[in-house]
Amino acid sequence: MKFQSPKGVSEYFPPRSSAFEFVRDRLLAPIKNAGYQLLELPVFEDTGLFTRGVGESTDVVSKEMYTFEDRGGRSITLRPEGTVGALRSVIEHGLDRIGLPVKVFYCGPFFRAERPQAGRYRQFYSVGIEAIGSDDPALDAEVIALAYEGFHGIGLRKFRLEITSLGDAQSREAHRVDLLTYIDSLELDEATRIRAGINPLRLFDDKRPEISSLMAQAPRLLDYLSAQSSDHFTKVQGYLSAMGIAYIINPLMVRGLDYYTGTTFEFVHEDLGAQSGIGGGGRYDGLMESIGGQNISGIGFGLGIDRALLAAEAEGILDSMDSSPTLYLIPLGERAKTASLKLAHDLRNGAISVEVAMGDKALKSAMKSADKSGAIFSVVLGETELESGEIELKEMSTGKATSVSLNSLVATLQSRALKK
Repeated sequence: MKFQSPKGVSEYFPPRSSAFEFVRDRLLAPIKNAGYQLLELPVFEDTGLFTRGVGESTDVVSKEMYTFEDRGGRSITLRPEGTVGALRSVIEHGLDRIGLPVKVFYCGPFFRAERPQAGRYRQFYSVGIEAIGSDDPALDAEVIALAYEGFHGIGLRKFRLEITSLGDAQSREAHRVDLLTYIDSLELDEATRIRAGINPLRLFDDKRPEISSLMAQAPRLLDYLSAQSSDHFTKVQGYLSAMGIAYIINPLMVRGLDYYTGTTFEFVHEDLGAQSGIGGGGRYDGLMESIGGQNISGIGFGLGIDRALLAAEAEGILDSMDSSPTLYLIPLGERAKTASLKLAHDLRNGAISVEVAMGDKALKSAMKSADKSGAIFSVVLGETELESGEIELKEMSTGKATSVSLNSLVATLQSRALKK
């Protein structure tokens, strides 16, 4: 029987896995530079953590979670998002008792039972951060800037930042009264009306054209912001402008999770069609307390590695990307093989990428492998070279060979590789 990966899983293998790694690492770079520390989380949690934290009215909880009963009869769910798991870990290990704000990041696979299509997978990969314990609007701007810098680090240019504010409790309560009155006047199916009763903001996130059309005239939360929420949002905009980060205010944005409050944002790429969101996040005042922690504020984001990779491919950023080794080393004979392994070890310690021909290939076959590897240089190491201490460094693109001493090979490759 021939097995295949499950349907809807984003799986990466060479050579595209190098592009995945490049995108992931570029998204992580500004996060690490800003002092965020790694939080390695389990991929499954108690189901109640997600139903309470994410929100029962969301599609994530009501339709998309992979939930099962383990051997002990406990209800377990594969993580559909990262924030509530991160907060659970912060609470459990007392990180919020050591000092605030707590700044952590995580990276890995997440799971949602969705209809697979380009950019929408049942297993997908994200980079996320959480900054917990401060309601400073400057922190909001920093978090947004880290996502912006990550996308720019990949080389993406055809994306836009959309922001809004979902206000504080006072703002949302004033808005909810008028919004429910408006929704009561609409002709809706029973399921949609029940969903609106749990959280009327969810209707702004409904992708059905008929619902989108109806909600276009609904009262907008931005018009109900309290003085404090309005001041906070104005300061966030000022900080973004000071950093030169362009943005568009989208008053209809609510995101797909119930816990968002205050500053909320999304990055949208123009070349990705229906699945255009490449990342987003927002503030979540009250979430930590709802799952048993302190009543402290937090803000974070999740950036889709899969979609950022698709966006990079759409922009042609990865076309010239090369993960080939600098040197392909061909040993001839057992003594040469031992020497080649030591030489490769020394070269790699000198930050030179090296691939060694394995399997005692004949010289002609080994040279074909060297050419296929895409290496910049190749070296044949046999008894003659070991005795003389001199090797021929062949430039694969031109066939030109240069005599180099074994002792100077590291320095030679370091200088020549830098010129390529």
